[in-house]
Amino acid sequence: MTAPIAEDLLRELTPQVLGALVRRHGQFEGCEDAVQEAVLAAAVQWPSEGVPDNPRGWLLTVASRRLIDQLRSDHARRERESATAAVEVPPEEVPDTDDTLVLLFLCCHPTLTAASQIALTLRAVGGLTTAEIARAFLVPEATMAARISRAKQRIRAAGSSFRLPDGAELQERLLVVLHVLYLIFNEGYTASSGSALHRADLAHEAIRLTRMVHAQLPEDGEVTGLLALMLLTHARRQARTTPAGDLVPLDEQDRTKWDRGLIEEGVELVKASLAGPALGPYQLQAAIAATHADAATAGETDWSQVHALYLILERIAPNPMVTLNRAIALAEIEGPRAGLALLSTLDDDERMAGHHRLLSVRAHLLEKTGDTAGAYEHYRRAAKATASIAEQRYLESRAGRVRA
Repeated sequence: MTAPIAEDLLRELTPQVLGALVRRHGQFEGCEDAVQEAVLAAAVQWPSEGVPDNPRGWLLTVASRRLIDQLRSDHARRERESATAAVEVPPEEVPDTDDTLVLLFLCCHPTLTAASQIALTLRAVGGLTTAEIARAFLVPEATMAARISRAKQRIRAAGSSFRLPDGAELQERLLVVLHVLYLIFNEGYTASSGSALHRADLAHEAIRLTRMVHAQLPEDGEVTGLLALMLLTHARRQARTTPAGDLVPLDEQDRTKWDRGLIEEGVELVKASLAGPALGPYQLQAAIAATHADAATAGETDWSQVHALYLILERIAPNPMVTLNRAIALAEIEGPRAGLALLSTLDDDERMAGHHRLLSVRAHLLEKTGDTAGAYEHYRRAAKATASIAEQRYLESRAGRVRA
């Protein structure tokens, strides 16, 4: 088996093996370390020696041995000898159930910050190494290692049980899980900093994990909507940059480069999500993405429908970014001055103060009104406000164009 295939298999099996160990031993931190060591051993051995007939059992065996070694070397070895003997059970006896969803809920524990939830999810459920996560978020590996370690300690201190919540708690925790997956995808689709516009590895991982959640909760409209939103958005990735890596805005993209397979799958998921009794923000965002995907050219976009969907979204999940996007749609329907008037309602929102998205949209609408001086000023300010080099280059080029 080739290395890339082995890597994909390891990422799929990592949360399953970790979930099995945590369910049996109840030690998230120790189990997670043991599984990572087993995964590392497999990454070294499998490409050259071949994948074993039972890769999950192989990983369980190696991880269990690592965990037992950890217990034996612990400073409280004498007190744990009886427990250690009890855990020496053949890994094959571990129930062959997939605890990925339970593990994902544990990593998104409400006592953790969003940054810690993301890091722990990518490490424990996504199977990424600490070094890979650190590179993705442009922080030193030691910093990311400390963040992950603190997250595991907080979960242990909270005394969380390894089970899937039920009732109202399930829905509350599910919202956190979906938000974490949404944040991971967004960082992958449009990196908040660095030279590259997107990080495909993070986007792919978010989609993979969301597929797992959808497979276990296929009737949940918001889970379906989030997966649809990711697929429809990710379908544009090949058209979003030039060969030189420069950003191409939506209205200028070559839509023949959009991935039709992902679009078709996404549209079907949107239809399924909207057929349910409730309507949530991910379903609405997916419906907006489907409306854009349905237009063969930018000029054929049904902006009235886009605006109507944003209006509903704004009512059920008020957010300044939703209002900003509605202003873009409104400008397409009623003209740039109507869009600018709506944008002005965000000026006193502390969350948007100096935000490059607000500045860039205002610059775009000012350019459409013929106010080139105002557009130039706002494009320049927007370029200075973003840490993404790709976005900086694009905004500086727009500033140069309106000044010329």
